[in-house]
Amino acid sequence: MDTTDTPTETGTSTATGTATGTATRSGRQRRLAAGAAATAVLAMAGACAADPPGTEAVLRTLAATVTAQPATTPPVTTEAEADGEIPDGRTLTPSDTGSPAVGNLDGPLREALQQAAVDARAKGIEMTVTSGWRSKAYQQRLLDRGVVTYGSLEQARKFVNTPEKSAHVSGKAVDVGPTSADYWLIQNGARYGLCQVYANEIWHFELLTTPGGTCPAPLPDAAG
Repeated sequence: MDTTDTPTETGTSTATGTATGTATRSGRQRRLAAGAAATAVLAMAGACAADPPGTEAVLRTLAATVTAQPATTPPVTTEAEADGEIPDGRTLTPSDTGSPAVGNLDGPLREALQQAAVDARAKGIEMTVTSGWRSKAYQQRLLDRGVVTYGSLEQARKFVNTPEKSAHVSGKAVDVGPTSADYWLIQNGARYGLCQVYANEIWHFELLTTPGGTCPAPLPDAAG
């Protein structure tokens, strides 16, 4: 074996010392950050006590700051995820733009959905994206599975569109969950231009009106 590949006691000691120093600096940085956060909280509490009417404004500012934090979606690691699939067990929010399913949505649709999610959260409802943008290949896989599930292409088309017709492929459709968020968006979505498209899919929304406008009546199903 080449001697340059053999670890030495000196090298180990140096690495240990470096790690210890790094850990010490990291601990000091965490303590400083915690102290700064505590100071900010105390200052905010003092401001609220001195000016009760300003409390709501302070809380709104804090909520906006938290909402604006960068999404922490894990990086795409599989071909399926690159096609827009969302792995089982992973929960995406409208702000998780690191995932192609969310990041590849049409900009105006994504922005409307993000604003709706903020307002829904204020009502105690957490909105998630169960399906968003899809590649043509992924849409075709879903259609193929639908044929197996429903027994024929005709029946499958009531729930899954072809890649050529699917609004998911163009990034102009999003499926939302859970059910509480679906019903909230059905009732309030027009404020953002978001509308339920199909009567048999309470989770499927598209931008079909201007914010504050009136949504068209849902179609019976994806087959039209």
